Amino acid sequence: MKAKEIQELIDYISNSGLAEVKIKTDEFELSIKKYADSAPVRMVEAAPSPAPVTSPTPAAASSPAPKPAAPAESPASSSSNLVEIKSPMIGTFYLTANPDADPFVNIGDTIKAGQTVCIIEAMKLFNEIESEISGKIVKVLVSNATPVEYDQPLFLVDPAG
Repeated sequence: MKAKEIQELIDYISNSGLAEVKIKTDEFELSIKKYADSAPVRMVEAAPSPAPVTSPTPAAASSPAPKPAAPAESPASSSSNLVEIKSPMIGTFYLTANPDADPFVNIGDTIKAGQTVCIIEAMKLFNEIESEISGKIVKVLVSNATPVEYDQPLFLVDPAG
């Protein structure tokens, strides 16, 4: 299903009286729920995504991304062992599920593989981004509610932490 088809489906459902729709194929699974105060939508790919969420970094991160709003620790001098969690898509980066919620992760937090670390909104779809590694968040490389590009580093993680 192409992005345009998904958007048309979302528009159709939002104008219908339906409160929830679930569609599952060999390629993807789509679950849409209407809420009175907001419209969170979650899309989960069943097939392997074309971009990994994390990949090792050969050297210290030198990303042109904006600095995080929270105070950042400087990475250890052996930053070559840090792993980046990268954006699997273009969209808007959010550290929280909603403006009143606590961030999914903070600098210094220990995370586990499969743990949600942020949300990326793309075409009104709110995609939960999960870590593929366990470790300690060393640095948040992107400010909340800012646009991100495909494969842009979002977090630095120390897998030994």
